[in-house]
Amino acid sequence: MHLPSSDRFVRAHLKTRHLVLLVELGRHKSILHAAVAANMTQPGASKLLAELEYALGVQLFERVARGIVPTWYGEVMIRRAGSALAELDAAHQEVMELVSGLSGRVAIGSVMTPSTRLLPDAVNLLKQRHARLHVSIVVETSKLLLQRLRAGELDMVIGRVLDGNSPDSLNFEPLTDEPHSLIARAGHPLAQHEKLGLAELAEQAWIVPPAGSVLRDRLTALFLGQGLDLPSETVETMSLPVTTSLLIGSDMVAALPEEPVRTWLDAGLLTVLPIDLGLRMDVYGIITRRQHQLSPGAQAMLNALHQISLRCDGTKLANED
Repeated sequence: MHLPSSDRFVRAHLKTRHLVLLVELGRHKSILHAAVAANMTQPGASKLLAELEYALGVQLFERVARGIVPTWYGEVMIRRAGSALAELDAAHQEVMELVSGLSGRVAIGSVMTPSTRLLPDAVNLLKQRHARLHVSIVVETSKLLLQRLRAGELDMVIGRVLDGNSPDSLNFEPLTDEPHSLIARAGHPLAQHEKLGLAELAEQAWIVPPAGSVLRDRLTALFLGQGLDLPSETVETMSLPVTTSLLIGSDMVAALPEEPVRTWLDAGLLTVLPIDLGLRMDVYGIITRRQHQLSPGAQAMLNALHQISLRCDGTKLANED
């Protein structure tokens, strides 16, 4: 039987040791340090790398004064090697869990807003059905979560598909968009103003998300677009508990969706300031890897998310009526 060239490469040339070495070369940018991390000798690592480059017919790394750097071909192989090893690790984990009688595990990442209601409700539903299923949750920006999803570290993400994240390799099921309000402590001096302007807000102390996040970029554009300097006094965090504590205990302000801070708003500890910033984040949704078979545990998590999102949509429509 004639095998495609890709199959011949994988079956005849590629070994697990090649994958491990590629990942360590990407991490350490040094053949010596990568060899130590991969439990190989330096000559052995050099030989494995030479085998790979010969089989592929391209140069994967360039030697520089302080080590090596991957070429574009090398970047591709490092990324794919990491995904392959993550899949093998996941397979081993599933087998071990089945041997020990557990139901499996699922790793899910989420941006902040769905992590406060949608995701907890889905996890509760999942646990009612599969009490012994282990769930791991990471709350971060979409950019970092998608990196971990593509590396095979997460089964799914509730977030946004951003430009440059190869949407053709991902499945995206939209859920809802995310309007932001300006939040401050109850009794904040600005809460008494009938109408606020950006010039006043530029002089305030702000709590902002990390640089590179969608919201941070849009806040920057908001001020610069009006010819204003950015607020000079800022605290940078993605932590909701830290944000709410800082808001309650100071005169700082933050642009947030109202849903994650609903408890504090209803308790009269926080308030929405009288200004429409016009900030709406792009629609977030459930993101999985295309052409990747979910484990039974991950599929059960996905089913729970679908069911809870349908409930939330129904509740929203009832409230609007």
